[in-house]
Amino acid sequence: MPEGPELHLASRFVNEACRGLVFGGCVEKSPVSRNPEVPFESSAYCISSSARGKELRLTLSPLPGAQPPREPLALVFRFGMSGSFQLAPSEALPAHAHLRFYTAPPSPRLALCFVDIRRFGHWDLGGKWQPGRGPCVLLEYEQFRENVLRNLADKVFDKPICEALLDQRFFNGIGNYLRAEILYRLRIPPFEKARKVLEALQQRRPNPELTLSQKIRAKLQNPDLLELCHLVPKEVVQLGGKGYGPENGEEDFAAFRAWLQCYGMPGMSSLQDRHGRTIWFQGDPGPLVPKGGKSRKKKPKGAQQGPKHRSEDPLLPSTAPSRTHRAQRGLPEQTTARQPEGTSLSQDSEVPLVPKKGKRRGRPTTSGHRRPQKIKADTPSLENGGT
Repeated sequence: MPEGPELHLASRFVNEACRGLVFGGCVEKSPVSRNPEVPFESSAYCISSSARGKELRLTLSPLPGAQPPREPLALVFRFGMSGSFQLAPSEALPAHAHLRFYTAPPSPRLALCFVDIRRFGHWDLGGKWQPGRGPCVLLEYEQFRENVLRNLADKVFDKPICEALLDQRFFNGIGNYLRAEILYRLRIPPFEKARKVLEALQQRRPNPELTLSQKIRAKLQNPDLLELCHLVPKEVVQLGGKGYGPENGEEDFAAFRAWLQCYGMPGMSSLQDRHGRTIWFQGDPGPLVPKGGKSRKKKPKGAQQGPKHRSEDPLLPSTAPSRTHRAQRGLPEQTTARQPEGTSLSQDSEVPLVPKKGKRRGRPTTSGHRRPQKIKADTPSLENGGT
């Protein structure tokens, strides 16, 4: 699922791809999308982008003399499970391009497309960031740190630290793979009480006698949890790549895979938190493990894996190369349905839980594929880590 770094890279891609391009005409929405129409038309406009946490703002700005005269329009996107932007020829639009912005004539015309295979992504008109989201861990570090430490009395910090890290009211931009990498580097048990972990940081004060360069060096050499919430996403951004360009990201995916230390790595253990999301870790899980939770280690590379272990494979960020529909969902290639991992504004997932259907009497079961269910994606709450 796209997390803070992926949204930041997507914004960078839009700005670089659209630099010097002039767009024109109406904004086109696919008929299957349940997102709002975009009532914007201009003979000549430009597109720019910015990102904050797990949101991206697209601004459409009419050029001087464009007709009809109108003010700029901004849209805020949340990518859900599979959202991305692509620039493509207008006659060869990518599949699942649910919102399209076309360049003005003359040809060849291009289209900037919001592509979303699973349709959990969302856009809002008006350009306002979603209310309740905390400061961005990447771009607003000082405000982010202050917001967390000032609000440690909040009940979310009664939860395990792995669950608190997905609460977008305080950790805007952190998702499932980032929380695993951050906790692993500090050897913090994922099911340790969040308040216990963070209260010690309230007493941490830099030595006033240190120079600025010495303070920066100390921060990089011995970062605390909140500093890693800034530094680890920054490392992913620095990997760069074409994750939101053409569908040829094998090289980018390899770089990301090589960067991972914990998430889905051989030898690591995994547990599901109280919201059904898998947390990867090493060592003691901590005292707040959900009742009945059992840790499983991922087999080393090269070991033969059956369906039991393949089902533990994590859902990787959208920079990964295309895979089968079930594999993209982190599911084994088998016919048995498995409940997806879900989240809200405080949990990191846009996939609502699907209730199991009972068998209809008198109707024989078959081994073929099930007919896909239509699922309405409700807006997740910030408290449960929604994207």
